[in-house]
Amino acid sequence: MSGKTSFGDRVVAAGFAAGWKLVPLLPERPTAAVFRLLADRVWARRGKSVLRLESNLARVTGLEPGGRELRELARAGMRSYFRYFHEVFRLPSMSGAEILRRTHVIGAEHVHDTVAAGRGVVLALPHMGNWDEAGAWLVQAGHPFTTVAERLRPESLFRRYTAFRESLGMEVLPLTGGDGHTFAALAQRVRKGGVVCLPAERDLTNTGVEVRFFGAATKMPAGPPLLAVQTGAALLPATVYFVGDDWGIHIHEELPVPAEGTRQEKVAALAQGLAEVFEKGIAEHPEDWHMLQRLWLDDLPPGAAR
Repeated sequence: MSGKTSFGDRVVAAGFAAGWKLVPLLPERPTAAVFRLLADRVWARRGKSVLRLESNLARVTGLEPGGRELRELARAGMRSYFRYFHEVFRLPSMSGAEILRRTHVIGAEHVHDTVAAGRGVVLALPHMGNWDEAGAWLVQAGHPFTTVAERLRPESLFRRYTAFRESLGMEVLPLTGGDGHTFAALAQRVRKGGVVCLPAERDLTNTGVEVRFFGAATKMPAGPPLLAVQTGAALLPATVYFVGDDWGIHIHEELPVPAEGTRQEKVAALAQGLAEVFEKGIAEHPEDWHMLQRLWLDDLPPGAAR
């Protein structure tokens, strides 16, 4: 991993280490209240991340930029985002029975039936709700899976996050800095009838696939649709959200690979299909969509690579 570790990176890593150690030892409701307070303070400062969240939510909802309703939605979004982190620290101490009991799933049969038939599954998710809890549910439901993690800074934080996810039953492969065979490993898992879960609504790199998303152009990762095209695995979009104090998961029907066209055309069609399913899920739960970065191509600074 290139680049020096900054003081800020070390502070964040120390904060996460303390969170995993201390939060499970404290009562849940008071610590949840503290995280909501922190979310409100970050929202009130209206820094770059909050303003970007507002801008993204304006596209999704059509609310007036700078208006009171949009600002309140952004506050709910920050509370949702901070709730995710609070739950990340508590998840390792939760029992499998509690995770199963508090997770309300629509479409679980799409995973169960596909795996039972001997086919692999590629679950593609946007950054919504608590995707780590959704992964914990999937493991407890009998489907341990493989995922890919972005390499965080500093390295100690990446290792802790990886260990956290592995403690929930996931196999975690690094997006970068590994042996260079991540896609081949994912293909191998699904060809053997396994399950792979991948984030799928943001990839502003040269390898991303351009799609229309809420009426404008953006890029999505090629990995999930390409796995389906090359291996015959079922591509299942999923959206994740909060339901009161519990969690919701909607696993949608398989997106079929087009019968005609080149591989590139098939991947593009599947990526657009994912975008359309994600649009519906995000529109239903906009406060639980944790997109605090630039997403649409026309939001990129002038001269940025597309």
